[in-house]
Amino acid sequence: MNSSYLIIGLSVSVLISYAFDLFSSRFKTPSVILLLVLGMVAQWVTGYFGITIPYVAPTLSTLGTLGLILIVLEGGLDLEIQRSQLGILRRTALTALGSLVGTTLLIAFVLFLLLEETFAKCLLNALPFGVISRTVALPVVQNLSDKQREFALFESTFSDIMGVMLFNFILLAQSSSVLGATLLFARDTIVVSVVAIICCFGLLYLISRINHTVKFLPIISVLLLVYAIAQIYQMSSLLIILVFGLFLNNTELFIRGRLDQIFKNDLFEKELDQLKNLTAEGGFVIRTFFFLLFGYAANLSALIDVDALIVSALFVVVILAVRYAALRLAFRGPVMPLLWVAPRGLLTILLYLNIPEALKLSGFREGVLMLTVIFSALVITVRWHPFAPVTVRRNGPVRVTENCPFALLSTCRIS
Repeated sequence: MNSSYLIIGLSVSVLISYAFDLFSSRFKTPSVILLLVLGMVAQWVTGYFGITIPYVAPTLSTLGTLGLILIVLEGGLDLEIQRSQLGILRRTALTALGSLVGTTLLIAFVLFLLLEETFAKCLLNALPFGVISRTVALPVVQNLSDKQREFALFESTFSDIMGVMLFNFILLAQSSSVLGATLLFARDTIVVSVVAIICCFGLLYLISRINHTVKFLPIISVLLLVYAIAQIYQMSSLLIILVFGLFLNNTELFIRGRLDQIFKNDLFEKELDQLKNLTAEGGFVIRTFFFLLFGYAANLSALIDVDALIVSALFVVVILAVRYAALRLAFRGPVMPLLWVAPRGLLTILLYLNIPEALKLSGFREGVLMLTVIFSALVITVRWHPFAPVTVRRNGPVRVTENCPFALLSTCRIS
């Protein structure tokens, strides 16, 4: 293929994705749906002209892993640990854990009834569908109230980390006893935590001492290296990325006295903002090509399979039911429209693709994975407007009501 055409294709893809992102923010339509559709269109166009894109599967897996790392790092860099926020951090962590466990158990039970496989195998295959996608949720929650947006961002970040840790635990339990898996999991978590702390201080020292123009890419490369090594040994390697992000964004809690002179410089805050921007833009580009390739690799005939459509719709009902119960218990305030922000995305796809072939369910419909991602994103689009907060004028001061189910516009005047 001519390199000029390749550059044109890559550039146009990024520009279209950027336009989709703007469209998503304005019209509350998750851009992931548009990217998947664009990938499917690309599949049809390339097939019509006899063009083949090589190495789709390995590229998809690599992009997914890189995107996941940058998403978690971006989430850590967004979290500020303050005494006033300990309550919401605790509530969001419990909500994420409750939703993850509850959704996984119910979907595993559905699969157990439908496919008559062992419950342990159903549990592993169900877990990816229990994880909320920060990738999809991030653009949408910008339209929520400050309280709801903060809750959704913290919850999705915790859901990603807990999802990966629980996935690794279930994999360990498949090859050993539950007690043995628990001991191995505890040991690995302690080792990863110690490595994470060492990496934090080492990388922070590099940030404060490197004067070269290229500074953050080598540091991110070190993080990727440590992540890959930990992943080989099936450790909770994402914990390293999250701890590093939290550490950098909350250095005043860990770096004090003489340590402040050693590990920080006068330009640290400015450099931290540059790292946040680099992480956000890098994550955007990688997510763009991941969802485009996933749409391109889709089996279009599997998406119109009746069984796959029914099972996917059932999964989304389970997801929303469990989420409603968790929010009612943990969220202090109205659960609408926060209830509908439960998308599945990059991590769901990545975890499912990483299930060993021997542990995948026979008879599980190929289209269920993509359809669940699409349906959970469509729920946000369909249900957003009817439950959006609206401004009410009642011959006096303007006040904002919580829900106006009949309003499709941003204001509702009551005389």
